[in-house]
Amino acid sequence: MRKIVFAVWVFMSAALLMAGGNAKSNLSRVIDIPAKACKTDKVYIEKDAKLMWQDQAYTDVEDGAYKHEKSVGKAGNWKHAERYCRRLDYAGYADWRLPTADELMHVHRKPGQVFTYFRGRDFWTSTPASKGKNYVIYPVDAYRYEHHISRSNYIRCVRCLHEGDTPTGPAPVK
Repeated sequence: MRKIVFAVWVFMSAALLMAGGNAKSNLSRVIDIPAKACKTDKVYIEKDAKLMWQDQAYTDVEDGAYKHEKSVGKAGNWKHAERYCRRLDYAGYADWRLPTADELMHVHRKPGQVFTYFRGRDFWTSTPASKGKNYVIYPVDAYRYEHHISRSNYIRCVRCLHEGDTPTGPAPVK
């Protein structure tokens, strides 16, 4: 019995010593991150073309999908892109679609970078090219190129702008 009591005492003493008791922490103070540093989802309204563009942050997973020919969120093959835009419910609207090559070229020919969240890589369009290929737009030069529909490219959806639409959803009905 003494051996058991002694063993329990040694175990408890060791546990208390390893736990550190009331030792003072040498960790740095945690700094508050201002809310404006966080990424927020936006839209870009192209008034002359009467279009509203999805302007949403790209995630690391989406960047990985693009690089590894996978389909996740705003990156993937053409069928995924078409389905993604058709099912998108964003900024209070559910009538998004994949843009045409002309629409995407037009917005990327504007001076400066109109999108807050952009990628200098190819974006899918709904415009078919030759058999098994669709056009993509390279935003750096705003030209269209043919890509096989099985390749992974970035996705940016668009919708037609209607009177009363706002960046946060349709105007309330009175």
